[in-house]
Amino acid sequence: MEQERLFMPLYEHVFLARQDVTAQQVEELAAQYKGVIEKNSGKIVGDPEYWGVKTLTFRIKKNRKAHFAMLRLDAPPAAVTEMERQERINEDVIRFLTVRVEAHEEGPSIMLQKRDRDERRSRRERGEGEFDAPEGGEEVTEEAAS
Repeated sequence: MEQERLFMPLYEHVFLARQDVTAQQVEELAAQYKGVIEKNSGKIVGDPEYWGVKTLTFRIKKNRKAHFAMLRLDAPPAAVTEMERQERINEDVIRFLTVRVEAHEEGPSIMLQKRDRDERRSRRERGEGEFDAPEGGEEVTEEAAS
């Protein structure tokens, strides 16, 4: 396995898709690029991550928002080059970035962690979720619990 690591570099690849495509189409793009990587003797580590639609800091090809997705790759450079070539000619992909990494982080990316944290915060602000009072309608304090 260690010898394999020297031969197959690790990458994190993020691509942005136009705002007017659906989330399902973005997942299909990720599956298409996964096929390109696997056809060229590479593999996707874990599942592709869909980060959602985000507002861009500046317009890119007349788009103010974009769908973000990330792939963790364990592939030879030729496979990454072929995937990027196909992204360049795809009209739905407006930007991409591939970064070589020493090791993939375990668990979800920081972007997914941030999204989960933001969802919990918004539920708490609306008074929903795990911070609701018990079903009896009365709040339990530390003194009453002991």
